[in-house]
Amino acid sequence: MLEEKNRVSEYRCNMPYKEESDVKLRSLTGQMREAGYVPDTRYVLHDIDEEEKEKALQYHSECLAIAYGLISTPPRTTLRIIKNLRICGDCHNAIKIMSKIVGRELIVRDNKRFHHFKDGKCSCGDYW
Repeated sequence: MLEEKNRVSEYRCNMPYKEESDVKLRSLTGQMREAGYVPDTRYVLHDIDEEEKEKALQYHSECLAIAYGLISTPPRTTLRIIKNLRICGDCHNAIKIMSKIVGRELIVRDNKRFHHFKDGKCSCGDYW
């Protein structure tokens, strides 16, 4: 779920903006790699090659929701993502970098805590 001001949106893979979200996510991933992001494929459990593992990480729900939020909200708007599972280590690292690149505060509520990502740092101090 993506919360913005007084509006809550549920992000689903068959959303009308899915194609735009995918384009935004691919662009953002390229910027993240330029900034030093290296996907941590330990969080992918599938028996697939390394390239496919990296692609699978890119499409975790919180990353998709952030991409959707970036195209559907005004610049500098804080994005609040709510999920029912724990955030994986790769997504945690990726969202830290995203927050710095997009210049927004990104708040992710997983099943354990709130993570406030801002300027490339997380409020949990990388301990979750």
